[in-house]
Amino acid sequence: MSARATIEEVAAAAGVSRSTVSRVVNGSTAVSPHALAAVRDAIARLGYVPNRAARTLATRQTHAIGLVVPEDTTRFFGDPFFAAVVAGISDRIGRSEYILNLLIANDDADGRMTGFVRNGGVDGAIILSHHVSDQFIDAIVDAVPVVFGGRRSVGRDTDYVVDVDNIAGSRDATRHLLDAGRTRIAAITGPLSMAGAVDRLQGFGEALAAAGREPFAQLDGDYSEAGGAAAARELLARAEQPGGALPDGIVAASDLMARGALQVLRGAGVRVPEQVAIVGFDDSSVAVSTDPPLTTIRQPMHAQGEALAGVLLDLLGGAQPPRQTILQTELVVRGSA
Repeated sequence: MSARATIEEVAAAAGVSRSTVSRVVNGSTAVSPHALAAVRDAIARLGYVPNRAARTLATRQTHAIGLVVPEDTTRFFGDPFFAAVVAGISDRIGRSEYILNLLIANDDADGRMTGFVRNGGVDGAIILSHHVSDQFIDAIVDAVPVVFGGRRSVGRDTDYVVDVDNIAGSRDATRHLLDAGRTRIAAITGPLSMAGAVDRLQGFGEALAAAGREPFAQLDGDYSEAGGAAAARELLARAEQPGGALPDGIVAASDLMARGALQVLRGAGVRVPEQVAIVGFDDSSVAVSTDPPLTTIRQPMHAQGEALAGVLLDLLGGAQPPRQTILQTELVVRGSA
């Protein structure tokens, strides 16, 4: 294997000084177009790879971004929402000079993740899927530029946030059931320690109130398939009580919960959508894996990821992006409703 090319060899091949090569590698604009072209050509010919460790010592920058996910690994790897958002983040960062570090910690009880960030492990962070109880987040916000995927339940006016219009999405899901003549509509919520789940419950309530109706039932969920299944079993148990009845419509705060509920109901002999219509939220790959396929609210997950990375890269580059970036949702009608 040939020896790795040095910055001095690149400078000699390009006919410029070592400092000029360094400026090109570090993205400086204080380089003439002729020198820039010569250095880039020499880098390509020699296969030069900058020494990131040396650059970090010189600039006090790691050129790394932390994706902080305060969840357990089961939820992170089991929910297609994360895969789609992370793909968007990765695609956008891949077009920059930064690398992405994934940091998963349910509560960071030992402080290792927070310490890594605060001790200069990354230049900035994206925080995704956060809860009211995630108090360690403030230590990260105080250390590096941060962009949040979804607003914080207890946030700051200075937070940078990329989110979808969860209220409007859930309102559209509920209106769809109302327009179809459903009168007993239940909600399976996400974890109400998360602002997005609270917003989706708010949209559900607003749509019913506008139609002069009350919620038939509200069951707390956790965005998981198991949570949706447990909620459906509770609805079946309530229906068996004297004077009880099943809802004729369900708004689930995620596709995974909608799938869990659908499978339990169909297993109990309930016909979907004839007896109970179900609407999910996400339009993930889960939505087309069910029988019947899920009517759902599409949120642009890949675009969320790209926007999260884009806002943070702007901050790291010295720009002033908007504090809030809100993406729109869309109702996708399929067989479950």
